[in-house]
Amino acid sequence: MSIDFRNRHFISTQDFEKDEIDLMMNVSYEMKKKFALGEPTRYLPDKTCFLIFFDQSTRTRNSMEAGMTQLGGHAHFLAPEHMQVSHGETPRDTAIVLGRFGHGIAIRHCKFKVGNPFLKDLCQHARVPIMNLQDDVYHPFQGLADLMTIQEKFSNNLKGLKVVISWAYAESHLKPLSVPQTQILLFPRYGMDVTLAYPEGFDLMPDIVDTARRNAEKTGSKFTITHDMTESFKGADVVIAKNWGGFFVGDTEEAIRKEQAKHKDWLCDRKKMELANKNAIYMHALPADRNKEVTDEVIDGPWSVVFDEAENRLHTAKAVMALTMGGRP
Repeated sequence: MSIDFRNRHFISTQDFEKDEIDLMMNVSYEMKKKFALGEPTRYLPDKTCFLIFFDQSTRTRNSMEAGMTQLGGHAHFLAPEHMQVSHGETPRDTAIVLGRFGHGIAIRHCKFKVGNPFLKDLCQHARVPIMNLQDDVYHPFQGLADLMTIQEKFSNNLKGLKVVISWAYAESHLKPLSVPQTQILLFPRYGMDVTLAYPEGFDLMPDIVDTARRNAEKTGSKFTITHDMTESFKGADVVIAKNWGGFFVGDTEEAIRKEQAKHKDWLCDRKKMELANKNAIYMHALPADRNKEVTDEVIDGPWSVVFDEAENRLHTAKAVMALTMGGRP
């Protein structure tokens, strides 16, 4: 196998062949092993990655900044309100300039119907890799960390593992579709049987769902949609109960929140988790709306692997940066 990641953009895991994702995972495991042993991983000495955040972040920003430091380089945090993009500078000009200053550009831009086109525009003009720290369609770094966590808790042979990706009620903000969409695209490629549960109307993007079905068909895995949260938990090995905004049930935040308020019973609690398999795990990308999306008893209980999942954000971030910004000479 000969794979060259140098200067390749990382917008969606769907853009990569499975053997390429396998390599990302292998490097992630190596990064984690060396981190545990205190061994240096200075694969990007003196290199610079620019981090542009249009949206708030804890795990993503800090995994990238800490990761870049551990790789021997430096990450620049850039707030758009302090950049000329706030005065109308185009993605093209931003990509060209930052690409001449450093070695990678990573962006979080989750505004619905705006974020992904912005990243694609950057990709057209950057001579360095563009990395998607979450947009309105995809969250590939989270997807890799989720896959790594599931492999660690079960095995690398995930054929037939039942994963439930369920909508859950929340009030903090209208959360993007990108996390569940990334998961339904990626997990079937590893043979997992995915059940997608949500109240009627809270659909994901139709083209993403169609692609997820095709991914499942290629591996002989199952992809099922249900509108019954309780029923979906039965026999589950992995439960990912997390809110996403209902961007197809209303045109305004007020209208969407009104529809969300009808489904406060979509809560991940002990009663539902006890319907899952004995060794089932609970996952969430964090931050969770506690006692709205999930009860404290579940997220702090024996099912929960959310902090293992969060830690894996560091190791997968380092792997992607090392591969795309470094790689073979």
